[in-house]
Amino acid sequence: MHKKKEKIIRWVFSILAFSSLFFLVGITITLFTSGLPVFREKGILEFILGKEWYPTYNPPAFGILPLIMASFLVTIGAVMICVPLGVGSALFINELANHRQKAILKPIIEILASIPSIVYGFFGMVLVAPCLQKIFHLPVGQTAFTGSLVLGIMATPTVCSISEDALSFVPQSYREASLALGGNRWQTLTRVIIPAAGSGLSTGIILGMSRAIGETMTVLMVTGGAAIIPTSFFQPVRPMTATIAAEMGETVVGSIHYHALFAIGLVLFLITLLFNIIAEIISRRYRLKLGLGR
Repeated sequence: MHKKKEKIIRWVFSILAFSSLFFLVGITITLFTSGLPVFREKGILEFILGKEWYPTYNPPAFGILPLIMASFLVTIGAVMICVPLGVGSALFINELANHRQKAILKPIIEILASIPSIVYGFFGMVLVAPCLQKIFHLPVGQTAFTGSLVLGIMATPTVCSISEDALSFVPQSYREASLALGGNRWQTLTRVIIPAAGSGLSTGIILGMSRAIGETMTVLMVTGGAAIIPTSFFQPVRPMTATIAAEMGETVVGSIHYHALFAIGLVLFLITLLFNIIAEIISRRYRLKLGLGR
């Protein structure tokens, strides 16, 4: 009887594991089959490096370079905000905070991670954008900087949570050895703990970048929606995710515009996949360097 239960449980978990792979393969096939027609008609280089996105013009223009640059600009700005806040918060919670402070801070960060993205977008559109418009004397408050600021706050819990887990796995003996050799708390933190947790920290940062570049509703609401090549943080932009969300509902199924939106999703999928591969490579190198196995 006991062996039968083990077999059933093993089969159930095997099915669940392979179903995730099945869905991933299905999504990939859908993106490729629906996105490739625009590459055949317009050409890969013309589509990716084209500087104009006017899908409703006659003739239409399908160049996603402004969308790619907008996504990277907003993501870079978000990373500049979420990395210091996320890693710094994780270091404080794991290494410096007392039990009472941990009991307060960890639930707050978890609550931030559970807030829906549309709430962040509404907050950014109603409060952040008007404040930035007044402070910097801008024509409009919905800019790349506004998107970076809101996305940075959104990605901070992800970076903090993964970084805090990585720091908690650093053996206590590392800290004790550093202090025994005469290192102070700051030296132990910067020269021992952070390098030892480098795998998890780098993974958290790259996954935070993936969260920022893949966000949809927030950037749709706070970045302004201008499909132009950005020259400044303080001008409206339109990232790739915002373009898909704004235009998919109005396209004719099977049209070149329809396939172009799927092609944008394919490019975004490949970029996010690249980030995850880089995160895994960095994580594996740190594990091998520290002798923790593969």
